[in-house]
Formats: sequence, C-alpha cells, structure tokens
Amino acid sequence: MAAGSLALLLALAACGNRNGNGIEKMPEQENSVMNIDINKFSWTREPQSCVIKGDTIEVVTKPKTDLWQRTYYHFQNDNAPVFQMETEEKYFSFIVKTDFTGSHHRFDQCGIALYLDSENWLKASVEYENEEFQHLGSVVTNNGYSDWATTAIDAKVKTMWYRLSRREDDYCIECSEDGEHFTQMRVCHLHQGGGKIRFGIYACSPEESSFKAIFTDMRLTECAWKAHDGQQPD
Repeated sequence: MAAGSLALLLALAACGNRNGNGIEKMPEQENSVMNIDINKFSWTREPQSCVIKGDTIEVVTKPKTDLWQRTYYHFQNDNAPVFQMETEEKYFSFIVKTDFTGSHHRFDQCGIALYLDSENWLKASVEYENEEFQHLGSVVTNNGYSDWATTAIDAKVKTMWYRLSRREDDYCIECSEDGEHFTQMRVCHLHQGGGKIRFGIYACSPEESSFKAIFTDMRLTECAWKAHDGQQPD
C-alpha cells in the first residue's frame, strides 16, 4: 500500500487541557502519515477524569468499570470508557505506550481497544493481580461472547507498548517493552469488523478501585502486519 493511501488522522479529543490551538505534530515514522486532529477522538463513556498535556493523555478510572460479555463468568459488563476515532481504512497499524504505575488493585487495567458495540470489540492490556505478578492479555468479543488469552508477567513491569494492526476484518495485536521489538499476542477475526470501525485506548477498574493510566507516543503507520506469504487461500 502506498504511503499516500493512508488517510488516517490521529486525534486527541476535547477532554482536559490542550496546548495552543490543540494540534500537535508527531515525529515522522517511515511509511507513515501522522496528523493529529483533537476533534476526531471521542469517548464511549466519560472516565472519572481526563487531562491532555501535549502528547500525553492521563485518564483516571472509575471504580466498577469493565468490559466483558457472558463467557464463563456469565455476567455482562459494558461500562468502561473507551477513547476512539473512526476509520474505514482497511490496512493500518495503531501504536501507543501505556504507563500503569498507578495500578494497585486486582484487575486495574489500561491498553488498546477496538469497540464497535457492547457485543463486538477487542482489547489488550496488563491487568494488575498482586505484588508478585500481573496478567498481560487480550480479549476478543464476537456476537456477545468474550474470550481471554493471557500470560503472567512480573509485577515490576509498569509500562507496555501495544500495536494493533488491521487487514480488512482480521486483526493482529502485539506488545513491546521498548517500543521497537514487538511480539505477537494474537491474530483474530471480528465478525462485525469489516467496515467502518472505531479504535483507540481504554482504562478501567472492575472492582472498588481507581488509578491513573497514562498514554503517550500514539501514532499511526501503514500496516506493519504484512500479507501472508505461505499457504495460499482455498
């Protein structure tokens, strides 16, 4: 895909503080277009508070906020705030760095999200568990049923980068501790994810807790998840 075909605008919505006219230019990356328009992102639900300082977004979570649908637990939670922009672009990658130093209670979490509606969405994050370990994982929800793919990581990890890549209605979620070397977390399909979508960031505290989640280094690039070069389609 030619660089000029990527017509995405990275945006920080009107919550909290802004600098000057509210428009910042991100560092140029190879094969990418990065224009920031503060009016493109919007909240599905408001967090407890949100402040923008330059290219940093600080979100304070509300207690008892979460996203989950049915599977295993049989409950339905659909009240986490998600900060997103819309696009019909079929091929792109979205990258963001998360800082969850403030997380301190079971299930406190922040990360990337692609939220279409209450029954169709995905998210990836680190969820606090205790002082020894936490869960790095992702949830994909199709037609009202969630799954959870997870692995335990050291509780000393306090920052994580994510990269969400789209190829039509298929998606790849990756993570990185340094923002340079990304590791695949999962490849997935969204049954309702083939047309116009919304994607961005989220933070929540499913139990009686609240913490500050910090998001920086948001950028859009051409799709870093290249076309498969092995077995051909049937």
